[in-house]
Amino acid sequence: MKSNSQSKPGYYGKFGGAYIPELLFNNVDELQKNYERIIRTTEFQKQFKTLLKDYVGRPTPLYFSDALSAKYKAKIFLKREDLNHTGAHKINNALGQALLAKMMGKQKIVAETGAGQHGVAVATACTLLGLSCVVFMGETDIARQAPNVARMKMLGATVIPSLSGTKTLKDATNDAIRYWINHADDTHYIIGSVVGPHPYPDIVAKFQSVISKEIKIQLKKQTGDAEPDYVIACVGGGSNAAGAFYHFLGSKKTKLIGAEAAGMGIHSHETAATLMVGSVGIIHGAKTYLMQNKDGQITEPYSISAGLDYPGIGPLHAYLHETKQATYYAVTDREALDAAKELIHLDGIIPALESAHAFALLPKMKFKPSDVVVINLSGRGDKDMETYLKFIL
Repeated sequence: MKSNSQSKPGYYGKFGGAYIPELLFNNVDELQKNYERIIRTTEFQKQFKTLLKDYVGRPTPLYFSDALSAKYKAKIFLKREDLNHTGAHKINNALGQALLAKMMGKQKIVAETGAGQHGVAVATACTLLGLSCVVFMGETDIARQAPNVARMKMLGATVIPSLSGTKTLKDATNDAIRYWINHADDTHYIIGSVVGPHPYPDIVAKFQSVISKEIKIQLKKQTGDAEPDYVIACVGGGSNAAGAFYHFLGSKKTKLIGAEAAGMGIHSHETAATLMVGSVGIIHGAKTYLMQNKDGQITEPYSISAGLDYPGIGPLHAYLHETKQATYYAVTDREALDAAKELIHLDGIIPALESAHAFALLPKMKFKPSDVVVINLSGRGDKDMETYLKFIL
């Protein structure tokens, strides 16, 4: 992504880069030197597109919601990433990176996961392509995302609990990076979001950009105009939002809207709304916004959603926020639960708790009847049933 977003390789304005320890240099340098060359080859593109079509089930539908459109007085479409194989957008990136790793000669994969959807997607891709798989997951997340842990193990992955900090996504990422340092020769690290050192934010955004590419084609066919008035997506690290925004960056018509996890509220100290309460610093090798105290120590995030409780945000989103090319709102746990309940009752769709944060923005927005609104329904809610049963039923 250049022109409107990437000011120089690896940077979005002042955000991004590869702020890494010496022990990681060879790993990251090898990836930087090879990824663009490989993913541009005819062989890679042919295999990747075939897998997306015949294995993942793309293109995913762009569904017009009569019920939501009538309630919010706009033309509301849902991009159904929940209908992908494995149940979320995560498979797009997992397959792309696993295929990249195999073409780089790597035999093993390490990954981190929060909600478990990325872990399941990586385990699936590794099984398909004949790669071994290790997934780090915070002990707290293992307890609240048991179905996805079982799926990863059934797919042959070794799931290792992260026991430091709050035992959630940040800690799993730390452990995965440490593992990669010690297994650089034969292992590729598949990051699940548009975070980490360059080239990861660019790699993940490229693989997820299929979402916005399809939206444009489908919307043109259904409405006669490829550009909607709004694209709305939830944002933790920001991969599904990056994918949904990608082909609309620089559009004079389309407003890009992100929903961060406010948790118990942005002033409660139990939140993961990085852009609302964070400041600029370095996290996991990238310069971006993160939650930190006055001494620069990372503070612990909180969200009812295991996939959104990351104390940083992808550098692309930091750049879009600072340049006002996108607008980000904070959504509380309660608002997300209420939005999920509404979608379940109106459209018969049980969304992932992450995705529910995007739907929670509908009551906060003021639309015109002619406005075309696309919400990226990034994942399905099977993994969140225990939470839904506790708080909704």
